[in-house]
This record gives sequence, structure tokens and C-alpha cells, in this order.
Amino acid sequence: MCGIVGIYAKTEKGKSYFKKIEVATLSLSKRGPDAQQNVIFDKAAFGHARLSIIDTSTVSHQPLTDATGKFTIIFNGEIYNYQSIKNDLIKKGFQFNTQSDTEVLLNSFIDQGEKCLDSLNGFFAFAIYNHQDHSVFIARDRMGIKPLHIFENDDVIVFGSEMKSLIKAGIDKRLSQNNTSAYFKLNYLPPEESIFEQTRKLAPGSFLHLQEGTFNEQKYFQLNHGKRSQLSYTDAQKELKKLLFESVEKRMVADVPLGSFLSGGTDSSIIAGLASTIDPQLNTFSIGYADEPLFDETEFAEAVAKKFKTNHHVFKLKNDDLLASYYDMMKYIDEPFADSSAIAVNLLTKYTKNKVTVALSGDGADELFTGYNKHRAEYWSNQNGLKQTFLKACPNIFQFLPQSRNSRFGNLFRQLDKLSKGIKKSADQRYWDWASWMDDDLLSNLLVSPKKEFLTQIRSKYTGEVKPKDMNSVLLADQRLVLQGDMLTKVDLMSMNNSLEVRVPFLDHQLVNFVNSLPESYKINDHLTKRILQETYQDFLPEMLFNRKKHGFEVPLLKWFNAELKSEIDELLLNESFIKEQNIFNYPTIQNLVQKNRSNNPGDSTSSIWALLVFQNWYKNYYLND
Repeated sequence: MCGIVGIYAKTEKGKSYFKKIEVATLSLSKRGPDAQQNVIFDKAAFGHARLSIIDTSTVSHQPLTDATGKFTIIFNGEIYNYQSIKNDLIKKGFQFNTQSDTEVLLNSFIDQGEKCLDSLNGFFAFAIYNHQDHSVFIARDRMGIKPLHIFENDDVIVFGSEMKSLIKAGIDKRLSQNNTSAYFKLNYLPPEESIFEQTRKLAPGSFLHLQEGTFNEQKYFQLNHGKRSQLSYTDAQKELKKLLFESVEKRMVADVPLGSFLSGGTDSSIIAGLASTIDPQLNTFSIGYADEPLFDETEFAEAVAKKFKTNHHVFKLKNDDLLASYYDMMKYIDEPFADSSAIAVNLLTKYTKNKVTVALSGDGADELFTGYNKHRAEYWSNQNGLKQTFLKACPNIFQFLPQSRNSRFGNLFRQLDKLSKGIKKSADQRYWDWASWMDDDLLSNLLVSPKKEFLTQIRSKYTGEVKPKDMNSVLLADQRLVLQGDMLTKVDLMSMNNSLEVRVPFLDHQLVNFVNSLPESYKINDHLTKRILQETYQDFLPEMLFNRKKHGFEVPLLKWFNAELKSEIDELLLNESFIKEQNIFNYPTIQNLVQKNRSNNPGDSTSSIWALLVFQNWYKNYYLND
């Protein structure tokens, strides 16, 4: 796991950017604290910040050039099957100077070109410079686990693991009104979009070839259902067990200490349990919430740790810890990102890093197997019962009841309001509404230039294949939008803020392809979400983990907004002259939101205030400043 940055000059003027390669590389030092190096070639400059995982010796520092001196690579990620690829290359006559997967990847590209991508099992973003024709080859992993930002103008192309490296390289910072609208709609940027004009992210499962200032960009992997599996349920369970164990086993390879997150949910518990069968001395990590006992799941995590005899570590957090994490997170995120659970992930990765350098995670299972409340709601909406018929026919009375995420009944009324509205809509519109955080009316009133046409394009891109009564199409949309735009972004940002590598066994592409081929009935029914996952590992895990309500941790935002963060809200959101100078927001709408948030019926205003606060912190840290 590392950070990369590259500059490709399309013109002689573009070479002036090369002088910024050192400071751009240093901006990635949290991703790669062990070494930062950069080199300048004829048409390109490469920088690399290293977090040493495999072959920690200095001989494997990057940028790394092959034995012939013809190719140089910068690489972020891990190739889990590098040993088998290396053995095949040795048979072909290749020689190796290191024990790293980086040199294997480089030689595999020299051997096969872009076709090498088909044989890679891992997560990655990398670039290779060809000293003979001065071209650059860039690629990103299939699921989009590792990011790659790209800026382009007439003179230069700059790419890097984080937006801050592009900023330090001197890119033009012009705010994208389109993606500002998308951010406030979703609470995060769509997976291939960026906050600045002329910037974007390389699509997952894609590569591009830069030569003489031209692009050749192609997809080598596409998420889809593929051919429908004909396996019986029992045989599908056997295949799931085989593929998941193999995935965990591959991800246990490291030359540094490795552990596993253990939240107490079934997903991380399965991963930790499987990992413990490979490493009996496995370290596992949980966070508990001393001030929020409703969300504390450490008893479940401890039951799993006891069953598998892991070296378990529990970090009990107080609200002051969460608040400190908020300030730390605001300094690090270099594009607006308003998933508040990132605050807790930041703390988990921070404390985990004190013990290990690599951690396994259960991320991805929700989007593969149906793990969210919206999946249960979608399944329920597609049934033809009396309750569904009644709700479709009757007017929505829940919209008139007090709503809030911070009380039991307020949250229930909020959910019933969304269900009552959604069940009357088409499947694709319902999905979009349930995946969104801000409704269209509020968005139109909040922004000076709401980009409705662009949002329609984004909606079509990610929901166009959502079909009526087809849960698999909903899951596929989640994998393309929510998983890649929100969940993987969150884990990458927060883990890299703490120089911790996180590996996600559920997202092995072979496992993903298999699960996506399974019938909907294998994943959800009247009684269970994640059906095949839960029933396959029912006897593997403690009984207390099953058939309990799933909930994520809710950061006490409303409390903060009325206390610790009140002055920050007044400064960043209620400073009328600053808001008018920005010319992004309509000040009266922000005023109304803050007033509603401070009332006895805040509704969803808390999430809107949070999105605004995150944006304004980002604007101050990365738009006004470098």
C-alpha cells in the first residue's frame, strides 16, 4: 500500500509542472511514511510514497526500473497471486532482483502488456513509463478499491492517489458546479467524478495509455450479473465457503504484522474467524462507545474473539474522542465527503495501526448479499400483500409527524415516510431516492446553480439498469454507486490517514462474480437478509450474532451542532458575507436549515448541515489554500 503521483507532459510547456513532483510526492507521506522518492524522465515525472508490506528492504523502493532500464513503475496496492505469476515469468527467462510484488507486476506487463491485468488478483493503481517510446500505461483495479485521480489540460496530465497530490502539482482549481450538486445529493461524489473541473477518477476496471498527448482508454472488467448460476442452494453454499476461504487466505500474505477488524457483525466476524484458522495468533480489533451504549456492539465482538481465541483489542471511545477524530478527518479529506461514520473508521484505523500494519475488513458484503435497510424495504415493497396495497393507495400521513434520526419514534416516522413515498414510485426512481440524502426541492433552493440535467445523467448512469422486482439489479447499482463512491472511499481515506493497509476479502473479483450470478432468493427472503451468507456460517459463529437488528453507529451530530460545533456552524454557515462571496449557496436556505436543526423537529436537516459543514471545511482547507 502506497501513494503514487505522476505528471505527463503533452507539450514543452507541460514540463514546467515537473518541478512540483517532489512536493506532490511529499503530500502523500501518510499513505507512504516509509520512503518518498521521485524521478524525472523526458516526458514524465513519477513520485512514490511507500508503506512497506511485502519485501520491506530498500531495494524494493519505488519508482522501480526493470533490469533492462526500459520500463519504470509506480504502484499502489497488492498483488496477492504474485508468487504464481513470478514462477511463470521465471520459466520464461525473467530474472528478479527483489522479492516484491512490484517487480512481478512490472515484468508481467513487459511480458504481456495490458493483457497482464486479466491475471492479477489484488487491488491496485499503477503507472508504467516506457523509456523507448515515452508512453505511460495506467491501470486501476476491478472494484475501485484503490483510487486514481486524473487532471488534464492542453499541456499536461497529472494523476495521483489523492487529490492533494494533484493540487500540490499545480493543477487548476475550478469548482465543478455539476459535482457540487452531486455531492449534496448523495453526501459523496459519484465514483468517477471529482470536485474540480478538468479532473476525474479513472473508472474501476479500466486502463489508459498515454502517448504523444493522446488517450487510449478501455475497460478490462465490468461489474455485471454474468451467466445465471444453476447451482442448487446447497452447492452454492459450498462454493461460497471455498471462494471466501481462498480469498481470505490470499490476503494473509504480508511481511509485516497483520490483523482483522471485528465489529461484532456477521461480515467482519466471518472474515476474522476464517483468518484465525490460518493464523492462530491473529490480532482482532473493535471499537466500543462508552457514551453511546445503544451503538456499542463490543459484547458480540468479544464473543467471536473468545470462540476463535484471537488476541482481541477493544478501544472504548468517548464523544470527546469522536470530536477529536472529526477535526483530524477535516484536515485530511481533500474532496468533500459527508459519510459521518468515517469519524469512527478513522479512530478504528488509528488504534489498529498501533499494533499492525495490515488489517482485514468485512466491507462489501452488504452490497453483495443485501445488508441494508433499503434492501429489506425494497423486497417488502415488491410483495403483493394487503399492507403493500394499502400503503400504495393511501396518502402519506407520516410526512406530517416529527422526524429525527436522534429519537426512536422520530427515526421510525422518518423511515415510514420514505417507505410510503418510495413504494408509489418506479423501481429506479425509488432506488435513487433511497440512495440520496437531499431531496430535489431542498437542493434547488440551497445551491445558486443546481445542475438538474447533470443529476439526471448521474441517476441514469447508476440506476438505468434497476428493474422492477429484481433485487440483483439493485445490488449491482449499489456496487457501482454506493460501494465505490462511499464505502471504499471512506475506508481508503481513513486507513491511509493512519498509514494502515486494509484488505477486503469479500471483494475478490472471483467471489464477486460468483455471488452476482446467484438468484435473488439465495440472498433475501421474508425472514432473512444476507440469507446464503448467514445460513452458510450459522454454525461457524456464535448464535447470538444472528437474528438481531442491524445498525450502524450514529455520530452524535445533533448534540455537537448545538454545543461543541455551534460556533463553527455560525462561522462557516451563518457568515452571510462569506456565503455571498462564495456564490455557491443561497444564504436564506442555510439560515432556515440551521433554524430547523435547532428546533424540536429537526427532521433530516442534521444530515444537510453535516454535508454543508464538511464542504465548508474542505473549501477552506483545499480550495482557498493549497
